[in-house]
Amino acid sequence: MKLRREEDQGHNPYLKAAVLEVVQNQLEANDPPEAREAFNRLTSQGISEEDAKIYIAQAMCVEIYDVLKYKKLCDLERYTRNLKRLPKEPKE
Repeated sequence: MKLRREEDQGHNPYLKAAVLEVVQNQLEANDPPEAREAFNRLTSQGISEEDAKIYIAQAMCVEIYDVLKYKKLCDLERYTRNLKRLPKEPKE
């Protein structure tokens, strides 16, 4: 899967920055540890640190979507499953 850059997507740069900040916080706190494991695995596969964080953010966005749309709590089990599948797109 090739990541598209923001010029191609017309996305909200403020939202991207906020989600990537959460990813950075997870990596620094090692919470959940699966985020750090995914980051290390992705970068060891030759994926840049920036793109590895974007992949992790994709898995996180699945959770954010459910929290906002369905008023559910974050599903940590699904999040960790999706982290383990990266760089494949989140499944659920």
